[in-house]
Parts: sequence; structure tokens; C-alpha cells
Amino acid sequence: MFVDSHCHLNFPELRDQLAQIRAAMAESRVDRALCICTTLEEFDAVHALAMAYGNFWCSAGVHPDNEGVREPLVADLVRMATLPRVVAIGETGLDYFRLAGRSHEAMEWQRERFRTHIRAARACRKPLVIHTRAAAADTLRIMREERAGEAGGVMHCFTESWEVAQAAIDMGFYISFSGIVSFKNAHELRAVAKQVPLGRMLIETDSPYLAPVPFRGKTNQPAYVRHVAEALAQIRAVPVEQIAQATTQNFFELFRPS
Repeated sequence: MFVDSHCHLNFPELRDQLAQIRAAMAESRVDRALCICTTLEEFDAVHALAMAYGNFWCSAGVHPDNEGVREPLVADLVRMATLPRVVAIGETGLDYFRLAGRSHEAMEWQRERFRTHIRAARACRKPLVIHTRAAAADTLRIMREERAGEAGGVMHCFTESWEVAQAAIDMGFYISFSGIVSFKNAHELRAVAKQVPLGRMLIETDSPYLAPVPFRGKTNQPAYVRHVAEALAQIRAVPVEQIAQATTQNFFELFRPS
């Protein structure tokens, strides 16, 4: 069995197709999924998915790219984390890829938002789901300063170097691979995937985005996470069942779903 550790089933591309999505998951032996929150405004919809289906769970958080939304307080996130089937804080982190002409210094609001999530995760003892893009140095620095290792978590949709992966692993974090690892031009990422210990690896779709080969360019869905596992099995020259078993066990150890 496979677990999709990161998807957005409330997004417009997917939310009206849940019956088909769940049927495709069953056919592909994808038996669990973690639905990720990206704004406080959407939390109720994400949480409703987790409450409606026994094999879905959810997180509480505000994505670093989202501007003009309600800013989270530690108390907000801790309150949401106490609700049934909420197993993580995030998606949080830093993203300097779309600066829109702004400097790194001007992104202090992102860094403060990230610190808020880490403090909430430590307070409620739930793991973090961390997004980092073009901001690895600041991401790791803030993780260390805020003692993110006390909460643990996952570096989701990982695309950074082995040095960044190692630093995160040293803080007790897991590394999650998406469909990007199956792309032909992802040579450096595949090299990282060879080195990450199986005991520290997760798989995800980040659907509706980043569909793996052979569906690249199409709308992604949780059923396709098995193709991420197959790509990793090929990279590491192991049976896909070994990837499935390890990543499923890791999911349960990190998020402790019930």
C-alpha cells in the first residue's frame, strides 16, 4: 500500500471529483492521504475532508506564498491542532522564488509567519510540513533558531541539495519526494534520492500539481503517488514494495494518525 503524504483535495481542480479520486486511489493501492491546509480561511473545508473519510487526515497552516489572507497566531494553530484528525502544522516555510521585485530583506513577514508555525508545532507537539524554495539557508537558520527539531516534521516536495537534506535529517526531519523525482531533467534530485535513508523518506503528489511521469503536465491526484514510489525504486534499484513499506511506516511514525 502507498500513502500520499501531501495533497490539496479541496483545490478547485479536484474538489468536485472526490468519488473518482477515491476510486482511483483504491485501484492504485493508495490507501491514505494527508490533506494540506494553505490558509486559515480554507481550514474548515480541509478539515471537513478529514472528518468525512476514514483514510484522510489534515494539517493546519498558512502557505508562505499566500498574501492578503488572515495571518496566523500561535493560538489559532494550536486550537486547530487539537481538533480530531489534524495531525500536522503547515504548510509553512519560506519561498523567495516569486519576489515580485522585492528583496530578501522585504520578506520578513514570511520569516515571522514561519516562526509562528514552528512555535505552534512545539506547543502542540505536532510535526511541521515545511515548504522551502530558493530560501534554503534562511529556512534552516530559522529551524535551528526556533528549535524546530523539538517538533520534527517533513521537508515536503524536496528539490534542494544533499547538504540541505542532511541538515534537515540531522534535526530529525523526513524528506518527501514528489513527481519531480521522475522528471528526466531532475538529475541532481535523483542523486539526493539515492542518499536519503529509507527510514527518513516520504512520498507525495502535491496534487493537483507536479504529476509524475507518465502523467507529467496533467492534473495530479493521489493515485499517482505510486509512480513516485516506482521512480524511487528504480533510482535506488530496490523493489517498489520496499519503498511502499518504508514510506508508509514513516508516515505513521511521523504523523501518528488515528
